[in-house]
Amino acid sequence: MSNATKLSARDRINALVDANSFVEIGALVTKRSTDFNMQEKSVPGDGVITGYGLVDGSVVYVYSQDATAMGGSIGEMHARKICNMYDMAIKAGAPVVGIIDCAGFRLQESVDALAGFGSIFAKQAEASGVIPQISAVVGTCGGGVAVSSVMSDFTFMEAGAKLFVNSPNAIAGNYVEKCDTSSAAFQSTANTVDFVCEGEEALFEQMRDFITMIPANCEDMAISDCEDDLNRLVPEFAADMADPAKALADISDNNEFIEVKAGYAKEMVTGFIKLNGITVGAVANRAAELGEDGKATVKYDTVLTTAGCGKAEDFIGYCDAFGIPVLSLTNVTGYAATMDEEKTVAAAAAKLTAAFACADVPKVNLITGSAYGSAYITMNSKHIGADMVFALSDAKVGTMDATLMAKIVDTEAGMEGSLEAAAKRGYVDTIIDAQAVRKQLVYALEMLY
Repeated sequence: MSNATKLSARDRINALVDANSFVEIGALVTKRSTDFNMQEKSVPGDGVITGYGLVDGSVVYVYSQDATAMGGSIGEMHARKICNMYDMAIKAGAPVVGIIDCAGFRLQESVDALAGFGSIFAKQAEASGVIPQISAVVGTCGGGVAVSSVMSDFTFMEAGAKLFVNSPNAIAGNYVEKCDTSSAAFQSTANTVDFVCEGEEALFEQMRDFITMIPANCEDMAISDCEDDLNRLVPEFAADMADPAKALADISDNNEFIEVKAGYAKEMVTGFIKLNGITVGAVANRAAELGEDGKATVKYDTVLTTAGCGKAEDFIGYCDAFGIPVLSLTNVTGYAATMDEEKTVAAAAAKLTAAFACADVPKVNLITGSAYGSAYITMNSKHIGADMVFALSDAKVGTMDATLMAKIVDTEAGMEGSLEAAAKRGYVDTIIDAQAVRKQLVYALEMLY
């Protein structure tokens, strides 16, 4: 673990919920197994605290594993407490937060412990797309517990925690000193962890902000009051649009952007913003990471990759399940061209195309740079169902770069790949100035929502 303060299971709950709002359920429940002289061991609460509380006034159900009680290991009654809490959360239409610090399944309870694991998996599957599920990995999270944490919609991880299916030393040719595959730094690059936080206090503070951003259930609407100017111009957007993490913050209410899976497939940016108080899911192609001085620190090819497509597909699926509008910032010239990508990118792009096409939520696309070929079609184009398509005045739409096309065919054909041609045919609804992006998107979402 990191040097940050390690909280108790109950303190962790108190750090998450509003003061004096937590109500514990099943405090006296404990093991009933007598194998291996288990009757002689005290396991308070069977190693997990369950109940409900408020986050910014809204109900959330919480379980927090207690590593001081048999390592927080999952046994029959431990699992039953979690499943009971899930049943209550589904009926109430409220999110579930699992605070993970667990030694795995309880060996002393054998097949009963395995059955408990299975019952938790089943409840998580039942709740998927119905209520938000959020995991907070703050200690050990190994084996089946790692599977459970990733079955959640979003996984937070404290920087010093450990998450693994197989421990690093059990992987052939590897060991902790060579590569700690259980570390937050490693897992954040592996499509496993959505947020990495330094210290538990920071983690729970970020979780509170995140919970207020998303709807409480699949029938709820994530809308809050907006104090930002709806007509605010964003002159900095043009300079920032190469890095959507900055550009999306520019246009969001109070400049708030919550990036999801920031460490994974960085060429594709996913996350949440607010526009006039409405939570919007954003998916964007990234050309560069910009430093504080506005200069590029890392550059990316504006192409669709297998990892980027998968990251975006999962995110769009969540938005669609919970009725969250989708905004895409498109700047794409084609597909990643390597031997390895050629094996997988077609299938990944097909799934992303279907995710955009099938999402039954308001969908808005803003073309910020190039939009070429079938990769452009995949990125939430009008052709696969975008409700509104905007383009900046210097954007480019066509089968390929106009200069290259002119060499292949002729100059006149090259001109047919222009933005104006796409607008004349209705494939682009409006050509807008970069500084007017915020207000144009606000108006479009108000109309669609």
